Amino acid sequence: MSDIAVRVENVSKRYRIGMKNEMHDSFVGAMLDFVKRPLINLKRLRKLSSFDQHSDDCDDIIWALRDVSFEVKRGEVVGIIGSNGSGKSTLLKIISRVTDPTKGRGETNGRVGSLLEVGTGFHPELTGRENIYLNGAVLGMRKVEIAHKFDAIVDFSGIEKFIDTPVKRYSSGMYVRLAFAVAAHLEPEILLVDEVLAVGDAAFQKKCLGKMGDVAKEGRTVLFVSHNMAAVRGLCQRGIWINRGSIVGDDESQKVIPKYLNAVTEGLVQGATHDEEVIIEHIVFRNPRGKRTRNFTHGDDLVIEVYFQARRRIRKPHFWVSIIGQHGTLFGATMLLDGHCPEYIEGNGMIACIFKSVPLVPQLYTVRMGVRGEDGMTLLTTTKDVGFFNVMGKMKDVGFSGELAEVFSWGAIPMVIPYEWRLPDGQVASVKTNRSYDERGNEDELA
Repeated sequence: MSDIAVRVENVSKRYRIGMKNEMHDSFVGAMLDFVKRPLINLKRLRKLSSFDQHSDDCDDIIWALRDVSFEVKRGEVVGIIGSNGSGKSTLLKIISRVTDPTKGRGETNGRVGSLLEVGTGFHPELTGRENIYLNGAVLGMRKVEIAHKFDAIVDFSGIEKFIDTPVKRYSSGMYVRLAFAVAAHLEPEILLVDEVLAVGDAAFQKKCLGKMGDVAKEGRTVLFVSHNMAAVRGLCQRGIWINRGSIVGDDESQKVIPKYLNAVTEGLVQGATHDEEVIIEHIVFRNPRGKRTRNFTHGDDLVIEVYFQARRRIRKPHFWVSIIGQHGTLFGATMLLDGHCPEYIEGNGMIACIFKSVPLVPQLYTVRMGVRGEDGMTLLTTTKDVGFFNVMGKMKDVGFSGELAEVFSWGAIPMVIPYEWRLPDGQVASVKTNRSYDERGNEDELA
């Protein structure tokens, strides 16, 4: 048996897109267009079903993928990342044979379970129960095998009350819950998961990531498309970065993700609107030693330098900065509360925000910021994400060594504060970080 689970060789895919009809500003032009319209429509219909050798130069042709090649070994968990429209979903559809490539080929060695779009593979008129059996049959499973796993699938999905309801009446979240439960429990050798988990709530996303972690431990192959970089980093050993239909990075996820985020960050603070009186030009992260970096460790000081341009002399602007985890704001700083705003700003300048000894677990974080006027109400710049940074290491480095610690590090416990358990047998189990903690000093301070 081949050691390669997925092989993609020089795959390219092109599509024809719609074009805006030409508008005429004269009666004669409109009449000529009316006369020629049947012939124009006939040519368009012919073009929809065929591509000639000159079609690549047409404005209505786009290449979703261009000469993409890679191999995935059995048991590998690979994250596929990239901006919207980069070709990630098209690639998974080709691998799962939902669509054919224009050039090249994609092949799989093993039974494939796909979760590409909400409701893909479900018949809307059938009930959830019937669709479980339908999906199992498509995967080549016998009825007795599906029946053996039926209760586990329903229990995982959490929609047992609606299992005998036609799925056309399901919400998007219910669709995803059942679809993922089926795809993960019917034991495909290759599991393809697109960004459909974003439809589910936070608790279900965590549950799904835990299940994918279990699938990976069982030696099955997973291709995971996601914009959740922390989830990709925690789950996938390898990352493939696709940009405008081509692979620009294929390496360990720890190496590929920072490169991708650097490229994304460069575009985040561009394109200020005409209404913005303060333009955020770029930001710089520095570690406690003053070195410019995006990689920090648990307990480091976090220095954020914000470089801006004020379009006029502005009196007492109020800057604010927030650190965002996978489930919302964790902490921040705002001049509206602390009152430490500059007397005025004008032209180019820089302001720094330093968070001391930040107790964050290893994952990726977003920096969001904005600027308000002296009255605290007027927006001088729109609220925007201006950068990303990593807290490096593993969960065990900060005191967690449970079996699922690495899988759930994407956001289950964003802040690590020392605490203790008082167990039923009277024992006390303390949970501390690996940093020194002066209990007496803290007690004195609290007193």
